[in-house]
Amino acid sequence: MDHGITWYEVLGVLPGVTADKIRREHDAKAALLRPDLIARAPSNVLKAVTRAQGMLDEACRVLGDPAGRERYDAAIGLRRSGGGLGEPGRVPAESGLDPADLRVITEAPGGDVVGGLLALTNWLEPKRRRQKPTAVPDVRGLFYPVCLDVTRRYGRHVTVVRLTKHPMAVEGLVVDQAPLPAANARRGDALTVQVWHPPARPA
Repeated sequence: MDHGITWYEVLGVLPGVTADKIRREHDAKAALLRPDLIARAPSNVLKAVTRAQGMLDEACRVLGDPAGRERYDAAIGLRRSGGGLGEPGRVPAESGLDPADLRVITEAPGGDVVGGLLALTNWLEPKRRRQKPTAVPDVRGLFYPVCLDVTRRYGRHVTVVRLTKHPMAVEGLVVDQAPLPAANARRGDALTVQVWHPPARPA
């Protein structure tokens, strides 16, 4: 999936669920895209339904097969060869701190443990960084709860435009979005999504 959206998110399941649960979630979401429910829907809705059905089917295909799921988990970083947290006393390279610096911080001269701990605390404080624009995630064809999870991870503020006057009380489908995925935005920027629900049938 593009923009870091996983097949687990598409189905609304957690890693480690059973193949039966994956199939049940696939079938429940696909049931909302049935031809009788999308009859007379506008062309933009039909396009989103086709995209959604394709994503659901691919997610079920990949995650429903144990070997395929294992390969997928490794590809997205859920499983690492070797595992573990690294050797004791080893400073991770990504920390940006030289091991000699860590020794100076924790073994302050003159036995000044308090000074050493204060220096370590200052080093550990989060550094303020200027936010760089990031790509807008493509949420078209996702169900609305999944869209919320994805946009929350990207730090976007979601504004909803509902396309159905009298919707069924089921998950809605994201039909369109603004800005489109090709754009860049900063955390906290608004993402407007158009959400379609199957219309409620007259009683």
